[in-house]
Amino acid sequence: MSEFNMSNHFNVDDYPFQEECYIVIGIAMEIHRILGKGFSEIVYKDAFEYELTSRGIGYEREKRFVVNYKGIVLKHQFYADFVIDNKIILEIKSSNGIVDAYYAQVLNYLTISKLKVGLIINFNDKSLQYKRIIKTK
Repeated sequence: MSEFNMSNHFNVDDYPFQEECYIVIGIAMEIHRILGKGFSEIVYKDAFEYELTSRGIGYEREKRFVVNYKGIVLKHQFYADFVIDNKIILEIKSSNGIVDAYYAQVLNYLTISKLKVGLIINFNDKSLQYKRIIKTK
């Protein structure tokens, strides 16, 4: 019997930072298992910050991104909930599902930051919801 080789089934470059995403999703599952649903986003963000710090994972919280338009920087900025290890944009939600506006938000962050991977994690359901977004060229 041959060993299953995932590289035969997809291009690894099409799924960047897969291991890092699994770690982040695992952290989210643990937070959801302990806290459950129903808290405001700030509670889940605080729990995430605790977990990232205690595991020695590098991150920036409320990372500010400026928007350039025709050579000027606009006065309003974007603030991503977390940028993890300068690789993954993480948006924490506590709402009724993951909606298209959240995808657009993360895609904008990816475009501005030049990062390739974003995660949306929603804690406000019986089971944890998450979506991984990969910015292609």
